[in-house]
Amino acid sequence: MEKLKTETKIELKNISKVFPLAKGQLTALKDINLSIQDGQFVVIVGASGCGKTTLLNLMAGFIKPTTGQILLQGQAIQGVNPRCGMIFQQYALFPWKTVSGNVEFGLKMKKIPKRERQKIAGEHIELVGLKGFEQSYPDALSGGMKQRVSIARALANDPEVMLFDEPFAALDAMTRQVLQEQMIRIYEKQKKTIIFITHSIDEALLLSSRIVIMTARPGRIAQDIVNDLPYPRDASVQLSSRYLELKRTIWDTVQAEVMLSMENQNAAHPKLT
Repeated sequence: MEKLKTETKIELKNISKVFPLAKGQLTALKDINLSIQDGQFVVIVGASGCGKTTLLNLMAGFIKPTTGQILLQGQAIQGVNPRCGMIFQQYALFPWKTVSGNVEFGLKMKKIPKRERQKIAGEHIELVGLKGFEQSYPDALSGGMKQRVSIARALANDPEVMLFDEPFAALDAMTRQVLQEQMIRIYEKQKKTIIFITHSIDEALLLSSRIVIMTARPGRIAQDIVNDLPYPRDASVQLSSRYLELKRTIWDTVQAEVMLSMENQNAAHPKLT
């Protein structure tokens, strides 16, 4: 794999996010500073409720930070930005459109000529391993195939940054493994900047070039680890001593934050005696 570029693609400066509640407020994120280089595959892990999805939504421009600023190649993100492609856990496909129709949708919105968008869509459908299913409708596809359509649709629009919100969480273990290895091949080929959320340490280690671990709420960065496992990767990397060493390091931090999160919940809702 080629050496990663060193330019900063996306930068978070002193990001905090506070949500108003009926009584008081909830601080989801506090003082997040993060710089992501062009071509990095950054996976964010942490305890439930630590603000991982909130962080991704901020980078996508779906919501605004309470304080701080997010820059995409030096320009502030002010709202939903087509330079960022988002993949959700749920597939969000148009059920009345074929695989080709779904993948071409963004290209059509950009007014790209029909022949050109068909060519681009076809290339990306093949990239995700769905050649032959171009005229199939979503209700004829498995969950894993639907998610591959979602990935092809996002990639076809050629975003500068790909944002993934636990895209494989709802899939069975075998399908998840296949898509993880396919994701690695796509990353090696396209070298997109990717920010990916997961609860799975194994998934984080298999996919990433860098792992960011978040604290219990309010979410801060607890640890920022370079994943130096060599590419190309497949499931066999999980047998290496370096993999086990990294997994132990990450687990120790995540476990401590999960315990802290549980203690905080118990303190907020004490049992009656």
